[in-house]
Amino acid sequence: MPPRRNEKYKLPVPLPEGKVLDDMEGKQWVLGKMIGSGGFGLIYLAFPTNKPGKDARHVIKVEYQENGPLFSELKFYQRAAKKDCIKKWIELKQLDYLGIPLFYGSGLTEFKGRSYRFLVMERLGIDLQKISDQSGTFKKSTVLQLGTRMLDVLEYIHEHEYVHGDIKAANLLLGYNNPDRVYLADYGLSYRYCPNGNHKQYQENPRKGHNGTMEFTSLDAHRGVALSRRSDLEILGYCLLRWLCGKLPWERHLKDPVAVQTAKTNLLDELPVSVLKWAPSGSSCCEIAQYLACARNLAYNEKPNYQMLKTILNPSGMPLGPLEFSTKGKSVDVHTPNNQKVDLQKAATKQVNRMQNRLIEKEVPGERSVESCATRRKVQKEEKLIGLLNNEAAQVNKKWIAGRNWSTGRSLDTPALDSSMLPQMESTRRRQKYCKSQEFLNEVKSSPQISSYIQFPKSFYELHHDFTSPDTFNKSRCPSWYTSTSTTAMEVTDLESSTGLWRAISQFTLSEETKADVYYYGFTIVFLLVVVFLALYFL
Repeated sequence: MPPRRNEKYKLPVPLPEGKVLDDMEGKQWVLGKMIGSGGFGLIYLAFPTNKPGKDARHVIKVEYQENGPLFSELKFYQRAAKKDCIKKWIELKQLDYLGIPLFYGSGLTEFKGRSYRFLVMERLGIDLQKISDQSGTFKKSTVLQLGTRMLDVLEYIHEHEYVHGDIKAANLLLGYNNPDRVYLADYGLSYRYCPNGNHKQYQENPRKGHNGTMEFTSLDAHRGVALSRRSDLEILGYCLLRWLCGKLPWERHLKDPVAVQTAKTNLLDELPVSVLKWAPSGSSCCEIAQYLACARNLAYNEKPNYQMLKTILNPSGMPLGPLEFSTKGKSVDVHTPNNQKVDLQKAATKQVNRMQNRLIEKEVPGERSVESCATRRKVQKEEKLIGLLNNEAAQVNKKWIAGRNWSTGRSLDTPALDSSMLPQMESTRRRQKYCKSQEFLNEVKSSPQISSYIQFPKSFYELHHDFTSPDTFNKSRCPSWYTSTSTTAMEVTDLESSTGLWRAISQFTLSEETKADVYYYGFTIVFLLVVVFLALYFL
């Protein structure tokens, strides 16, 4: 039987060095010196009695038997992470390794009248949190490679009915003998989201809200929903952003879970702009923005496309090399300096001038450029279509709110919604946002001018300040010109904002296609008027 969960676990009294422990399979292990402690237990070096040596290759994790995390980790390894299963998975997926620590045994022991549970694990090296504390941020190539490696691990544990639930730098450790490898450790908070193939149902529980590491936990965890595969992917996305940028938008509000939840919701709802503008100077977060958009788009019980996610983080498909953690300096300032804003504005102005010159060169006296006219019509049609869709959605939402009984939370003229429909409705809304964000990200990646950073107009910087402050959240919404997701539309909008350019364009004559439309509709109207006139005359 699993131990009862206490609100707060107690660290055990340390065991004496040299104590011999017998595991469930009859193997004996000698405790070495204690090398670490966590919120739940202690970690010792360990030596098998039949192979004593000076360099320990194993560690033993110890906690009181009534504590829960070590029991959860033990069940994870027994059900999902046996050495034979990991070996077969590596061969099946053609991996060089899988970043899950090896499990060697477990058991119970007594000391001073207390019962202890212990796990024998593979020894690992330094964790990434210590490296991050020293270097501040990681190289972008290192961040993307870490993400790819973690996706390999998550795919394995997800296929074996578990989610990790607590991905962070402190739980990512380098190999002891091979520091080029990275391992996801500490499965004390792992959760069996799909026991015997039956996925847990989506159900919010405010009493269980805001569980996990506040800085990285998922929105589902904030709502008190049982973790699922999309939770792990979302947590990993926050980690990637933190490792690359050195900060997260909600770090100032970690003591206020509701503010953190609001900040995360805004970040995901405003993708990709919210992530692109958070990138450090001289770098880009396009891959992370696209990754988070995919994670946000997942339904609660939907299986992720791991290969697609790995392709996003490693678009070239190059073999993964050694991890490099050296950086040029400490934590990078994620806010754009004032002088850089001026440089970006000058660059944008030059780009507009070049485009204006190209348009003037294409101009033929007495005729309007067909290309520029078609582009403008396309933009106008897109904006009109988006406006119609938004109006229609607003009307439906208004009618639904008007007929809602807020005392019961139910519509007056419709039956109560099945709770199973909520994830699908949420997923549909996310998919619409995802399509727009994907189109924009593709344009960003294909544009050489914005491959390293995004050149937004001055109005963008005026609207988007430090959105770690709640007062500026509403001000950090996407500007209206950003609703169009094509590069052409952005160029036309920028052209419209340039001085005198739109007046010059407005003086052009209509294109041949527009003239044909005018002639056709004009002839039709004249014909109808003649028919009406004749009918009235003879009657």
